[in-house]
Amino acid sequence: MSDAVRNVIIIGSGPAGLTAAIYTGRANLQPLLIEGAQPGGQLMITTEVENFPGWPEGIQGPELMAKLREQAVKFGTEVVTDDVIEVDLKQRPFTVKTSGSTYRGQAVIISTGATANLLDLPEVPRLMGRGVSACATCDGAFFKNQDIVVVGGGDSAMEEANFLTRFGRTVTIVHRRDELRASKIMGERTRHNPKIKFALSNTIERVLSDQSGVTGIVLKSTKDGRSSELKCTGVFFAIGHTPNTALFKGQLGLDAQGYIRTRPGSSYTDVPGVFACGDVQDSTYRQAVTAAGSGCMAALDTERWLEGHQA
Repeated sequence: MSDAVRNVIIIGSGPAGLTAAIYTGRANLQPLLIEGAQPGGQLMITTEVENFPGWPEGIQGPELMAKLREQAVKFGTEVVTDDVIEVDLKQRPFTVKTSGSTYRGQAVIISTGATANLLDLPEVPRLMGRGVSACATCDGAFFKNQDIVVVGGGDSAMEEANFLTRFGRTVTIVHRRDELRASKIMGERTRHNPKIKFALSNTIERVLSDQSGVTGIVLKSTKDGRSSELKCTGVFFAIGHTPNTALFKGQLGLDAQGYIRTRPGSSYTDVPGVFACGDVQDSTYRQAVTAAGSGCMAALDTERWLEGHQA
């Protein structure tokens, strides 16, 4: 166990956690950031990032995360490369256990993110950033005048499909049922878009690729089991996200989807001294820049809270 009680422990090392570390570091709070055994968040599996402010020529996702980490360390952040396996948020100082040690902190910032739901196909992880994506806003512009597939049948899938028609030549929605789950208004809007096609009652059996990336998909009918090929260069999954909140169940208030509840306009959770930022509490925007902004909020909230709650 590390005997020293830290001012603040940050769990998670995506844009939210690293921004929180930069701000708390500059406030001389000497933050401890536990980045996980696979640090950096979802941007580590992203190639070109064109929509993060300050990078007009774009930047590779891993390079952006490396620069944020370097900046956090510059301002005094101590980084631990390990996974958190248990937390105790019932009393201060709070306890955070990793596989290798135990830490205590007067405040905790949670920035563990959310994981995009993908189909369980062996080729999908290899093709992330090479034609496979879970974020139309992030990657849509890379598919100008190309044929795109969107997987999903809910409102999110309809939103993604309509957005992608700004860039793609065609957008085909693949859904395993014969009816969409989307609201009536979203379904009608999508059906009236001339660029959008439907492959209902189908699942994806394989994602096809060559050295340049995705070249198509193999569809399998849920009605008769027949297979068919569909050419495309982009496959966007819009089947939801799972917030990484298993550690906090029973200790923090979560909404129906499992996201951490925060006080509107702040990063305050329902446990005094515990703050949440980034995708772990944001089911709406899920962008690197909004995560970074909420990391700044969490740092400022933590600094102000600690000023009035010294042990």
